[in-house]
This record gives sequence, C-alpha cells and structure tokens, in this order.
Amino acid sequence: MKAAIILGSQSDKAVMKKAADVLRDFGVAFCSRVVSAHRSPELLEKTINEIEQNGTEVIIAGAGLAAHLPGVIASKTLIPVIGVPIASGALNGVDALFSIVQMPKSVPVATVGVDNAANAAYLSAEILGIKYPELRKKLELERRKTKEDLAKDSPLDF
Repeated sequence: MKAAIILGSQSDKAVMKKAADVLRDFGVAFCSRVVSAHRSPELLEKTINEIEQNGTEVIIAGAGLAAHLPGVIASKTLIPVIGVPIASGALNGVDALFSIVQMPKSVPVATVGVDNAANAAYLSAEILGIKYPELRKKLELERRKTKEDLAKDSPLDF
C-alpha cells in the first residue's frame, strides 16, 4: 500500500507533516514532494506519472490561496485525491477550501477541513483499508481506543 503527499509550497510543510505522522503510525508507505501547480506544471506532470508508475493508491495534496494543486492532480490521474486547504493569506484558508471543494463534475477531490492534514491521512487509510485487511484492523483498533479514551473523560467535575 502506498500513498503520496504533495505540497504546493515548502511553507505548507508543518501542516502536511500531520498527514505523514498518521500514515507512519499506520505503517502506510508514502513519498512526499513539493510541487507547485502554477510555478512548475511540467514537474507536477512528471511527478504524477512517477506516482502512477510506483503503485501509489491515494494522494494527499495540500495547498493554500487559490489551491489549484489538488484539482490539477485529480484532472491528470484516476488515483483518489484528498485535498487539504492550507490557512494562509487574507482569507486564512477559506479561499483554499472553496477552491478545492468546488471541483467540476467528473473530477472529484475529497476535501478535509482547513489545515486538517491528519484527517486526510485517516481518510487515506480508510480508502486503503478496503483493500488491505491489516490496515482496516489497525483503524478499528484506533477507533476503539478513541472511544475508550473519551469514556474515561466523562463525567467531568466542575
């Protein structure tokens, strides 16, 4: 099982590291690249071709501002793409959210909340878990642990 994490800029690294951490925790192999849809479209095309050839099964793409990166990737591959809008600029990520979530018919991009790269990785693991039972089992254990941890926090004494 393989995933790819693509960042639109080095400045997105801190947010997108959260996706890498989750994938690592679940034992999902991944590659990561910084490639701009606007400033290096030829490199993006080459990167997508390499990702397809190496057996990648899901792509997480993070970008801020106009945030075209996830959509451009989705337009060039049939590998599922999960977009992570990055908080930046005057609109603090809302522009990126709208850009990623408003894809045209037949070119979908799954979208998580602003700066929520961890959820993109969890969704990637769920997608991969359809094919890989051992990963699905890890996800089930994680959910169970989360429920147990939440149960310990209740009730609260004020």
